[in-house]
Amino acid sequence: MKLAIGTDHAGFEFKQGLADYLRQQGYDVMDKGTFDLQSVDYPDYAAKVCAAVNQGEATFGILVCGSGIGMSIAANKIHGIRAALCHDLYTARMGRSHNDANVIVLPSRMIALTIAEEMTLLFLKTPFEGGRHAARVDKMMKLEC
Repeated sequence: MKLAIGTDHAGFEFKQGLADYLRQQGYDVMDKGTFDLQSVDYPDYAAKVCAAVNQGEATFGILVCGSGIGMSIAANKIHGIRAALCHDLYTARMGRSHNDANVIVLPSRMIALTIAEEMTLLFLKTPFEGGRHAARVDKMMKLEC
């Protein structure tokens, strides 16, 4: 499975650790930046990761920023993206199973890297339940302008 990962400066070290962990687990991880601690604008990296998902270069996207809020808002502005800001295992599982999220957003300043690793694996392995949730996802996607 191919993954696209990106962050702003606030999540740089977190992203590096998570990407290394995912590669050790056998995932093909495309790093869309940022590549150092210089201050950058998170919407630029949300756009890069989401483009990889929308263009089929990646099955899922992973975005990281300090709180996760900015990345989440930016990603959800992009047509076709369903980004879930996750803080624990429950939100990671529900983002996939009920909302068919294709991007997980992680708050580097609020959770430990080890928790993020576990959350991300759960997100990647959880199937979308479909059924009544599919109709809700369809309604949600029709809200896109």
